[in-house]
Parts: sequence; structure tokens; C-alpha cells
Amino acid sequence: MAPLLLHTIVFIEGFCSLGAEIIALRRLLPHVGSSIVITAPTIGLFLLALALGYASGARVATWFRATVARNFLIAALLCGLGLSAPVVDALFKGLPTPIAYLLFVGGVLCPIAWLLGQTVPILTNLMKHARTGEASGIALYWSTLGSFLGSLSLSLLVMQWLGVAAAVAICALGLLAGTLLLHGRRKASLILGPLAAVLIVAPNLPQTATADTAYAEYQIAPLDRDGLQDARAFWVNKSLASLIDTAEPPNYTRYIQHLRQILLKDLAYRDRDILVLGAGGFTLSHQEPLNRYTYVDIDPEIRRIAEQHFLRQPANGEFIADDARRFVATTERRFDAVVVDVYSSHTAIPAHLVTREFWTAARRVLKADGVLIANLILDGKLETPYARNLLATIEGVFGRCAVDVLHKGKPLANVEVSCFASSRAAEAHIYIDEKNRADLDMASSH
Repeated sequence: MAPLLLHTIVFIEGFCSLGAEIIALRRLLPHVGSSIVITAPTIGLFLLALALGYASGARVATWFRATVARNFLIAALLCGLGLSAPVVDALFKGLPTPIAYLLFVGGVLCPIAWLLGQTVPILTNLMKHARTGEASGIALYWSTLGSFLGSLSLSLLVMQWLGVAAAVAICALGLLAGTLLLHGRRKASLILGPLAAVLIVAPNLPQTATADTAYAEYQIAPLDRDGLQDARAFWVNKSLASLIDTAEPPNYTRYIQHLRQILLKDLAYRDRDILVLGAGGFTLSHQEPLNRYTYVDIDPEIRRIAEQHFLRQPANGEFIADDARRFVATTERRFDAVVVDVYSSHTAIPAHLVTREFWTAARRVLKADGVLIANLILDGKLETPYARNLLATIEGVFGRCAVDVLHKGKPLANVEVSCFASSRAAEAHIYIDEKNRADLDMASSH
């Protein structure tokens, strides 16, 4: 095999193998989130399959070119079909989440890694004029270079500008191109290539009124619900983030209406600066001219998507594309209220946004009389370890906070926690009959 062709094939392998891993993690995000307990096993299983592929490729003794071509073709179809949104969505919709996860990783991602992992040990057999170390080193160089460029270009360019489906198509079509290069000008390739291309591209065509960025999957769809007039919903990673209807004044999700009640009526905020971490559908400030709103969201595309498909008008307020924790840790601005509404999927807050360090940074940007309001999704009885520990973490920074549980009859409920910058965390004492200080404490509190 000519050195240029061999290096090209190995480069494609590196580009597409790591690309498939990145795409798989992104496809899992709407269904299982992005916590370390998801990403670590996924990466670990991918690397295990890759290692098994290296060992399997080392045992190939004949038909080197044909074996790699076959592997590339199977991997292309697995990538184009198995990593497409319709297939992944159907898998998680039809099966329990743990089973769907195992089938997705074990039936799609790991086979891709195993097939492509065979490439370098097989093709180094065709580098006839190189020492063993030289052959493997050069092959690994081109493979790793492909992985490096694939990870950067797919995550920072393709997913950002064209969407995840485009990244899937690029990886799959790249593997198909490698197959055709290895086959040469055989007649079978003239039929096989277009057919495989159709199978790859068809499930990855963009869907109407849906945006798929590197950070989230967005869907705007009509919502039929009692009491709403021609409502439309803004779904973020399969979770209902916002809704709006055509009534006057418009109706919003219950938790947004509760937030507006706190800010506009209970606290009577007027001409105040309000920071909203997590933009959602920008409904907190919709038709609200009394205060100034600043939205911070990690996805730079969310404002355009919300304005074009959901609000159908410009969003009210300033928008800053940034990570919520980074913003509150670095900004010099101060706000009268901070609203924390940061969810990556269903009920999952990114882990770095629930720690004491995050809540301390969020408190830092409050004015002396400011208030922090966090929208959490917890069990309605607040009995799970996650609910108890998260509330304890917040109150460890702010002191006692007000806790409002919405939808109390449901297993999972919106829980809105209101904390004031003027409060301080302090040790609590339990009243007992022998030493009952209730009257003294009550008198000193007036």
C-alpha cells in the first residue's frame, strides 16, 4: 500500500473512532445526563473495546486490506444508523434506561471501537520498508493526529454550527470514504458506496423546528393542556423547560409563574438587576418591563433558537454565553436577585453547580439585600439523600432558606428555595423540656 493511502486510512480511523465516542456521549446526554457515573463507564468501555480491537488486529495474518475495508464499512453503518437521533431516542423510549444504555454502548459504540481498533496493527503489516517500531510509531502518529483533530473539529465546529446529526454523518461518510479507498475502483464499490451513503444520511436529516447543538437537543412543539390557549412547549434534552400560550397575559410553566410571584409581588421588585443562570425559554422576563434581566447559559445558540421558534419575538434581557459557575466566580457585577435554573436533562443539574463552592460564588454576586432563588427538581417529600444533602449544602452557605414544594402529589416536584444574602449559616439548637429557650429566642428575634 502506498504510504499516502495508508496514512490517510489510519488518520480516518483516529478521526472517526474518537468522533464516535464524543457523539455517543452527546447522544446520551438527553437521556441519562452527563454526570461522572455516566461518562466514566462509557469512556472505560470504549477504551476496553479499543484494546480488544488492537489484540484482534494483531492476529490478522492475511487479507489485510480487505479486512480493514470490511471493518470500515460495518463501522460506517453502525455509526450512521446507531448514533442517529431516531434510533437512540427509540431505544431509550422503548426500554428501561439501564438496559437501553447497555445496548447502546455495548451494541453500537463498543463494536465501532473494536472494529476500528484493528486498523493500526493490521496496516502496519503493509509498511514493508520500515522497522517494526518505526511502522507502529508512524501509524500511531497519524491515528492520534486524527483523534486530536476529530475531537476538536466535531465538538467545537461541526456540532456548534451544523448540529450533532452533521457530526454523525461526517464520521460515517468518512469511514465509507475509507472503505472505497481501500476497495479501489471495483464495480461493487460503485453500488455499495451510494447505497451505504443513503443509509447513513437518511436518519440524520435535520428535523423541523428542532436544533441539535453541542450542548443540548431542542424541540419546540404544540402542547395540549387544560387552561392553555394554543400553547407551545420548549423541550431541552427531552425535558419541558418552558411553555407559553397566546392568552393575555400569557401562561407559563407553574414554576416560572411562582418565580414571578416571588420577584414581582412578594418582593415587589422594581428597577432591579436580576441574574438568571440557565436561560430556558427566556420566559421569566417575557412581557416584564419592570426590571433588568441578564441571562447566562452555556449554549451560545439558545437565544436564537428560543427567539426564532419559541418566543417568536426578541427575548427581553441581556444574554451572556458562559458557564454559570465561571460567570459568578469571575464577574464584578452585582445583582439584586440570582435565579438558579440550570438543568442539563430531565432532573440533572451539572455536578459542579450543586457544590458549596458554587453556592458561595453565587452569593458573592448578590447585593447586600439580594435574594437567591433556586429551582430544583427533587422528590416531593424531600426524603432522598440527594434532596437532603443538596438543601443542606445551600443552607450551609446561606443559612435558613424558604423551601416551596410545587406539585406535592408527584414523585418529583419543582422545589423553589429562596435564600437572602443578609442571612448567615449558624448552629441550630433543639428545644427540649429541660432547657427550653423558645421564649427567650422569640423575644430576642423581635
